[in-house]
Amino acid sequence: MFDVAIIGGGMVGSAIGFGCAERGARVAVLDEGDVALRAARGNFGLVWSQSKGDGMPAYAAWTRRSVALWPALAERASALAGRDVQYRAVGGLTFCLDEGEFAARSQFVQRMHNQGQEGLRMLDRRELAELMPGCPLGPEVRGASFQPADGHVDPLTLLRGLQAGMRGAGGTHLPGAAVQAVEPVAGGYRILREDGSEVAARRIVIAAGVKTTPLGKMIGLDVPVRPVRGQNIVTERLAPILPLPASAIRQTGDGTVQIGVTSEDDGSFEAATTTAALARMAARALRVLPVLGQARMVRSWAALRPMTPDGFPAYAESATHPGCFVATCHSGVTLAAVHAGPLAEAILTGALPDHARDLHPDRFLGMTHVSSH
Repeated sequence: MFDVAIIGGGMVGSAIGFGCAERGARVAVLDEGDVALRAARGNFGLVWSQSKGDGMPAYAAWTRRSVALWPALAERASALAGRDVQYRAVGGLTFCLDEGEFAARSQFVQRMHNQGQEGLRMLDRRELAELMPGCPLGPEVRGASFQPADGHVDPLTLLRGLQAGMRGAGGTHLPGAAVQAVEPVAGGYRILREDGSEVAARRIVIAAGVKTTPLGKMIGLDVPVRPVRGQNIVTERLAPILPLPASAIRQTGDGTVQIGVTSEDDGSFEAATTTAALARMAARALRVLPVLGQARMVRSWAALRPMTPDGFPAYAESATHPGCFVATCHSGVTLAAVHAGPLAEAILTGALPDHARDLHPDRFLGMTHVSSH
């Protein structure tokens, strides 16, 4: 019998599995495999605090805690992956292309400041030029918000490092079959899979992204999660032009420019790209950096991100199935450090940390509208 079985092998499940295994637990990560509708395929690679937690102090604090833990995670994950995860805490920007956007972003920054976020501030065009001398910003760029604690990372290398670390600590990766049922047994639970296999564990963590809702019901938890499609574009490798990552455009460590990300909330489980969305993304990127008009697009893709009704993460232990937990969010990269650290430790001890406990899905009871943050 395993100590912990993680249902879901994406960024969230891999981080929790890695954290539990490194703490000496016998861990199994159950994963559908390549057919899974994985958010880890489509994330933007930002380690980002400036836009997280407006109206939800627990999420804001949880995010800040993760950002603080990220340097240590990056060092460990790079060693485990066998190559640099390219974590760069150089600060992050959200560009504003006209006076209306600048005014709206300024109000948001003031709101976040009033909720305890330190360091976040607005930069006008002149201050941007001083921060990034030589950056070929387009004439429409009015300014940007700037958070010096933010940064970016290579998310696929991060995922590789987390999974390698889990296996290196004795964990077991079990891909290739969906979960059909969870049943209590003496000393824990039995997980039944569609290929006929069974896995027994003392504790279970459901970290299955857009599949969270039906799996949560198996352990007595109602966790409403819907798919939100996000599309990305990557260009050919370019000489350095953008030294800091921004919320919808960043230059990666290998020189490519990544452009994104749409937020298509149509309830569909279709993870295909669309020409119209890619064109809108490219058009805005060209307004920020007109020089991209000379670059070739080499790849585009889409993925489904799990979104709760209010857009914030959800964590819970089941009241009917003690030792069974759910963890879902759309910020798997940013929160990887707390998932591999405080959350993994809490799951092994059987009590969620305060910030995670404040994000219980029972806040959705009686909710009649859907919003997104």
